[in-house]
Amino acid sequence: MFRAAKGVVLGILALAISWHQAAMAADCEVISATHSADTKGEALHMSRALAAKSADELKRKKGWSSISVSPEKVKPDPFFKRVRPVVPEDVVYATFVTEKTYTTCFTGVVVNYVCTSGSKVCRN
Repeated sequence: MFRAAKGVVLGILALAISWHQAAMAADCEVISATHSADTKGEALHMSRALAAKSADELKRKKGWSSISVSPEKVKPDPFFKRVRPVVPEDVVYATFVTEKTYTTCFTGVVVNYVCTSGSKVCRN
């Protein structure tokens, strides 16, 4: 009897934890932003700025009163997918992680430099 009760309690606890995690995941989205430029600094700066703009747009679209933004690694996004469908590791020249973005920068096909920034945006 005790084992059966213990099993039921553990099962209910596992369901509660799963439900809580699902609810938390529903209040978060991963965003990414890619920018190309003639200089490394501009590509980095603009991809981060576009990620911040995307986070603000998501907040407004969802009607959230406040958000938290944390870095999230995302796949680098090549603009010219017909020429380069994925970004090979040998063209990635740097990654930069801040409080809000995880940015991967790589050499472009048509432009010199490209950076993709990723963030996880959650409702507070």
